[in-house]
Amino acid sequence: MQAGLNSFTLTPKQWIEKTGAVGIISKTGRYGGTYAHKDIAFEFASWISVEFKLYLIKEFQRLKEEENRRLSLAWNLNRTLSKLNYRIHTDAIKEHLIPPEITPAQASITYANEADVLNVALFGKTAKQWRDANPKLEGNMRDHATVEQLLVLANIESMNAEFIHMELEQVERLKRLNQIAIRQMQTLTTRVDVARLPTGKEEKP
Repeated sequence: MQAGLNSFTLTPKQWIEKTGAVGIISKTGRYGGTYAHKDIAFEFASWISVEFKLYLIKEFQRLKEEENRRLSLAWNLNRTLSKLNYRIHTDAIKEHLIPPEITPAQASITYANEADVLNVALFGKTAKQWRDANPKLEGNMRDHATVEQLLVLANIESMNAEFIHMELEQVERLKRLNQIAIRQMQTLTTRVDVARLPTGKEEKP
């Protein structure tokens, strides 16, 4: 009823008392004033000033674009590291796992099999299983990996090359690589969802 009167005013203090508002503080006196949570302050400033609202939107867009550029650079860097480490990985395979006098087609089977050791250790599935589960996506699972996954992939590629030089069996290498992948993903991610991390028990290459 009071709100319908021309003389009606609603001070911040009255608003707090009548509605039990939180996020707003109103003090009187020499050092008094009205203070609000930044979300409330932004909304209020946007309501009274269209220029401020436009500035807020533009600034948000700029920050998101900058964030996306940084993430893109990090992703590309880790993808490059992964490719460089993969060369070390394939050289170890060529030296220790591929017998002499075989055809290139036969050699490619060994390379693909060892690549799937890494895939299962990190992603929990082989390249074929990923393609079957994602028929509409272009590229391979590594093209759709996160920055953290690509970094771990680069690490376990180097580790697998060393394990091959040590002449460890493939099953033993897979178990070790999976344990390393889990530990490193837990370290790199702030929220660890253990149920989503591959254990190495579900799939074997």
